[in-house]
Amino acid sequence: MEKVAFIINPFSAKKNYQPFLNELKKKVGNPLYYISESIQGTDDFIQQHFNEIDIFVAIGGDGTISTVAKNLINTNKILAIFPAGSGNGFSNETRFSKNLGELLEKIASKKSRKIDTFTVNDKLSINVSGTGFDGKVVKEFEKTDRGFKNYIKVSLKTFFNYKPIKVKFTDEAYQQYDGKYLMLNIANTRQFGNNAYIAPNASKSDGLVDMVLVKKFPLTYSALFAFRMFTKKLKDDDYVTYLPVSEIEFKVTTKNWHLDGEFNKIKSPIHVKVLPASLTILV
Repeated sequence: MEKVAFIINPFSAKKNYQPFLNELKKKVGNPLYYISESIQGTDDFIQQHFNEIDIFVAIGGDGTISTVAKNLINTNKILAIFPAGSGNGFSNETRFSKNLGELLEKIASKKSRKIDTFTVNDKLSINVSGTGFDGKVVKEFEKTDRGFKNYIKVSLKTFFNYKPIKVKFTDEAYQQYDGKYLMLNIANTRQFGNNAYIAPNASKSDGLVDMVLVKKFPLTYSALFAFRMFTKKLKDDDYVTYLPVSEIEFKVTTKNWHLDGEFNKIKSPIHVKVLPASLTILV
């Protein structure tokens, strides 16, 4: 196990990382690990051990995974995951479970594959990023203790008060989609997390992202929208539009974004660009 490093976000999963660490030490003996204090600390740790490590394991949610991943883009280093977040969208989509034994077996076999990532104004995203309603939800959600129930509560409260955003595309080919939307998402994989499939046909290895435009819908449609989202059946209709793109530019009337579930402020114009086969993950 000397070529593996474990990076633990101590704030993920109700701050309960000690059992994971105890089990890891029992199974591996003397693992190289780092308990992350900050994004900068994580970056420094990875750079310090970059040359002698083959596999970097992120223990946390999508934000932690994204922080580790951005150090590994376009290199031969491999990303592995032990999911410990509230949604775990990316780890669900890349088939990592909360089973340490299984993870150690995968590490021993060292099989990997390349997947796409993308940037929003040069900021990396590996899973799903967005603005509008869900950008606001993430901002409010970060003030709570997290957890699925709080997510639903915050979502409902935000839905009733939310004024749609205006989106304006630079490219003439897309100007027919200029308009007001409840939310706009860029999906590299199919789900936000918690098995909420915003883009059921998205693929993380086709050189494209699915841009998902959702118009504000009446309350009568919300149950159908939720049902379709949790059963992988969302599709183009009067309220939802899917645009598969490799690169796109637009303006939007808000700076509130979430990148892989983490709140960010990003100014328009927005430039989204896919980085094909840029990240190597353990399989």
